[in-house]
Amino acid sequence: MYLSRFLSIHALWVTVSSVMQPYPLVWGHYDVCKTQIYTEEGKVWDYMACQPESTDMTKYLKVKLDPPDITCGDPPESFCAMGNPYMCNNECDASTPELAHPPELMFDFEGRHPSTFWQSATWKEYPKPLQVNITLSWSKTIELTDNIVITFESGRPDQMILEKSLDYGRTWQPYQYYATDCLDAFHMDPKSVKDLSQHTVLEIICTEEYSTGYTTNSKIIHFEIKDRFAFFAGPRLRNMASLYGQLDTTKKLRDFFTVTDLRIRLLRPAVGEIFVDELHLARYFYAISDIKVRGRCKCNLHATVCVYDNSKLTCECEHNTTGPDCGKCKKNYQGRPWSPGSYLPIPKGTANTCIPSISSIGIICVSCKHNTRGQHCELCRLGYFRNASAQLDDENVCIECYCNPLGSVHDRCNGSGFCECKTGTTGPKCDECLPGNSWHYGCQPNVCDNELLHCQNGGTCHNNVRCVCPAAYTGILCEKPRCEEAGSCGPGSRAAAPRGSRAAPALLLTALLGTASPWAF
Repeated sequence: MYLSRFLSIHALWVTVSSVMQPYPLVWGHYDVCKTQIYTEEGKVWDYMACQPESTDMTKYLKVKLDPPDITCGDPPESFCAMGNPYMCNNECDASTPELAHPPELMFDFEGRHPSTFWQSATWKEYPKPLQVNITLSWSKTIELTDNIVITFESGRPDQMILEKSLDYGRTWQPYQYYATDCLDAFHMDPKSVKDLSQHTVLEIICTEEYSTGYTTNSKIIHFEIKDRFAFFAGPRLRNMASLYGQLDTTKKLRDFFTVTDLRIRLLRPAVGEIFVDELHLARYFYAISDIKVRGRCKCNLHATVCVYDNSKLTCECEHNTTGPDCGKCKKNYQGRPWSPGSYLPIPKGTANTCIPSISSIGIICVSCKHNTRGQHCELCRLGYFRNASAQLDDENVCIECYCNPLGSVHDRCNGSGFCECKTGTTGPKCDECLPGNSWHYGCQPNVCDNELLHCQNGGTCHNNVRCVCPAAYTGILCEKPRCEEAGSCGPGSRAAAPRGSRAAPALLLTALLGTASPWAF
């Protein structure tokens, strides 16, 4: 009996550990929607923001190939082995299970030897391009929580694009470009995620990191989700409060990690040489053994459970919300406008529960107190935000935003008290400057500094806003001889300089000023 109990407990621990292993414990902040607490009025519900557990999303997707008949085996054909491109006695036959390579083998559980994989037809119609679109659809909005990993059984493609959709495949936008030569394939300079920063994390890049190599360890392509999280949460994702704060207040960042569909566009197979070997076209094809997509249902922080029923994912909504993504208030619970839950304040967040509707019998409140407004004094005045810990009749129910008038777009803030900042400005109240900016009646791009934008010809930088030039020079960076304005510069003039030497600093100044205002979320 004791042994059976031990084994049961051990099995439970292994299951929990396997689920949580890739993530720090702080991911568990939002796994409860409500709990009962004791107050002076007795037992009441304490509501908090919540979200479903991160899981393997490939269990719930539908896959579509375009063109539909691109899978090998109908009719049967031979192809060359990856390790030896001139040994072409391998066969693909859709009518024989042992020799078939259908699309579902991209998502089966690995462990068979040899590994199972989907495979395209070979490039027998060269020079017509061999191109394939693989579309993964969930019919549900999901939030990505880990890297997208694609494992090729063939060589990794010379050219590929990973795309995403936020509207169920109606429109598409690139996530990342992959190529052996980014400049030639997509007219883009090659970069990696390591070249990005907090301010450029949403930049769409082309990488050459995953498009070369034919060894066993060179089959994998990544789209790095966790590396982008690390710009906010630290290299080991320990500072999740910072990431949650950014996701909560920056819609563009939140949308970047949100998808309804993914599309893998295979544009050119692995050639590995300058020229295609037209005598051995069976060498060229695509083969994928595994695709990993890890994420969670998007439930707007109003659910901890997402159920899969009748081939459809649906949030089990809490907080009196409803809809596939818990995106609206239930009937009779529209006492205030629907709002998504908030990650803040850490660790429980703010539930933003839908409250019961007040009977519409013509009663309208007037002279609302405590900085409230609305027909029933249920909302905060503009310039104030709701104190989640206070009741509607509490004098502290609404807290003033205190947005800095010089750094914020307006005096209003969101439900967590964060103000909308002007370009170059940051901080909850928009009273701090992003790097490359200095406070001067609001955050202004630096005209000069002691690192990149040096004042020239003996000029000194004054408060990062202007260069104080010697008498003989003028210009933003003191780069221009003053005698030029009067047309009196002679060959022997101390301030005269070849025009070419002055043009370079001016061009550098223009380039730097053009990028002086860093990207802000």
